[in-house]
Amino acid sequence: MLTKQTKNIRTTLLFVGLLFLCALFFVADLVFGSIHIPLEDVLKSFTGKGQDSSFYEIIINFRLPKAITAFLAGASLSVAGLLMQTLFQNPLAGPDVLGVSSGASLGVALFVMAGSLLPLAFVSSGWGLVIAAIIGGMGILLIMLSASLKIRNSISLLIIGIMFGSMTGAVVSILQNHSNPDALKLFVVWTMGSLSAVSWTYMQVMAPLVLFGLGLTFFVQKQLNALLLGENYAKGLGVSIFRTRLVIIVATGLLAGSITAFTGPIAFIGVAVPHIARGLFRSSDHRVIIPASILCGATLLLVCDIVTQLSVYTVPINAISALFGAPLIIWIILKKR
Repeated sequence: MLTKQTKNIRTTLLFVGLLFLCALFFVADLVFGSIHIPLEDVLKSFTGKGQDSSFYEIIINFRLPKAITAFLAGASLSVAGLLMQTLFQNPLAGPDVLGVSSGASLGVALFVMAGSLLPLAFVSSGWGLVIAAIIGGMGILLIMLSASLKIRNSISLLIIGIMFGSMTGAVVSILQNHSNPDALKLFVVWTMGSLSAVSWTYMQVMAPLVLFGLGLTFFVQKQLNALLLGENYAKGLGVSIFRTRLVIIVATGLLAGSITAFTGPIAFIGVAVPHIARGLFRSSDHRVIIPASILCGATLLLVCDIVTQLSVYTVPINAISALFGAPLIIWIILKKR
């Protein structure tokens, strides 16, 4: 048995290691790509001495926002998955498995397909995509929360989530069959997932929403710990179940909805990363697991982005994240039997 002091030292060392790895892969994401940029030029760009370099424009206006997007997307989807797993008491819950990402995709599909009826400036604005994705994602999440009040069995709830995902997929297919080719191409490209679509202008919209969603998560970390022991126990500790669920819904909708709007649906990160964090830190305490999930998710998605850049052909980020996440989910199912 590890003593409390030994556990604290181990936890601190793990956080330091994760911070180092995250920073290392963040810099690597700036260096590697279709054009290799020397580390010296990357450092000069940050110090302001490399403005005359031909790489300056690539680093500042393309690779830096892409790397920041990878960090925010990995952190957001991981925390959203952790919130869903705690709320539904289901180890395989996540924004994609329980239909939240599908709802966000449906919201964006409706928004894009209706583009011919709306002003072009509104359709192409970041706010329009974010609002559509959040409304779609939170709509499905509210439905799932209502179902969880009546259905306590986690497997049944998981099946219902998959069915909602199938239904939203069917609606999207119908919309695709009746949409014009330009709108259809725009939506198909969006569904493949891309971290490079977020410019500095869009970052001003996405980053505040993500940071606000993460702030809400830290606000309810004690309540999340209480929920691990059951709702009755949490009520006995004075936790307002209704208020906590409402905060979780809002936070998950902001985190998953806003990221999905700008990057497209990124699979498996939300389901797999919380288990990686729990396994590394050997803890279920949300005061530890929330920041651990942020670092693990950000690091994993930065690695996925580097892999897409190093491949001979352009590979969607969604495909790489699935290759990393799917084997881990299979292992979780086999371990839990």
